[in-house]
Amino acid sequence: MQDKTKTALVLGASGGIGGEVARQLRDAGWQVVALKRRLTAADAEQDGLTWRRGDALDAEAVRAAARGCSVIVHAVNPPGYRDWDRVVLPMLDHSIAAACAEGATLLLPGTVYNYGPDAFPRLAEDAPQRPMTRKGAIRAEMEARMRRASDDGLQAIIVRAGDFFGPHARNSWFSQGMVRIGKPVTTIANPPAPGVGHQWSYLPDVARAMVGLIERRDRLPAFSNLHMTGHWDATGREMAEAIQRVVARRTGRAPRITAFPWWLLTLASPFVTTFREMREMRYLWQQPVQLAGTRVAELLGREPHTPLDDAVEAALLGLGCLPPSPAEVAALPHDAASGTPAAT
Repeated sequence: MQDKTKTALVLGASGGIGGEVARQLRDAGWQVVALKRRLTAADAEQDGLTWRRGDALDAEAVRAAARGCSVIVHAVNPPGYRDWDRVVLPMLDHSIAAACAEGATLLLPGTVYNYGPDAFPRLAEDAPQRPMTRKGAIRAEMEARMRRASDDGLQAIIVRAGDFFGPHARNSWFSQGMVRIGKPVTTIANPPAPGVGHQWSYLPDVARAMVGLIERRDRLPAFSNLHMTGHWDATGREMAEAIQRVVARRTGRAPRITAFPWWLLTLASPFVTTFREMREMRYLWQQPVQLAGTRVAELLGREPHTPLDDAVEAALLGLGCLPPSPAEVAALPHDAASGTPAAT
């Protein structure tokens, strides 16, 4: 019989944060159900997860997948920043409805998009949300809907962190802006304005915190908005310099740090949706935005925190930007070591 107390539905398990949370829940002894729009027979138990065919835009598919689950992790986003205004809120509504029907806890990875300059430079957990962008307004409405649902009995948890980076974070500023996936690092394009600090979060640390909070959800109120402090880059160059150190140590060659080509995003924005959406977020790189909060550490004993150089090295290896050492090759699954990617 399925143990409802240790069964979770993860929406977005094919992506960065959703996949990381799903794997860590699995490793913590949870049964994990995941939706996938295009599902083959080989996918059914991939990675030790129970994959089901379905779409987060299909209310019935979400409801069916959620049956017997005590937790729903809503980590699904439109690919390439496309169609936010059309699909983001309906997908969340389906998760809220399924969680309410099952009496399940709903967890959402939060963003800093929700806030405007009046809340900067240090974002407190109780800071007012007055966004200045279209995506920010949508994210603020998502959280408002979760708060309203918590008044009617839903337990809602929002865990907010800085920009993600990690071995599986392929859709991030780190992997798509600073370095190039699958390519040796010869230059590092650094997005912050000179001297402007920036918040980063190592994806496995964020997922570890989320799993810990899920397992302590009985200690949380109906609605929780929690901030992770992650890695604070006080100068706006510390992340780039960490990449530079790691690459130099592994290859003997230190890549150059250059300014991020914002001008290129401006030129290409009328033609490339992803570039247009990335450019809208430029204000977050022109002023310091630091998350402040102590409740995650208080609840977990301490906030999961991998040293920066270790986290950067793992991220670059996972993204194929560094050659693995002989010992790391030997530790890979046989099919990965032979040149065939292992199932992920």
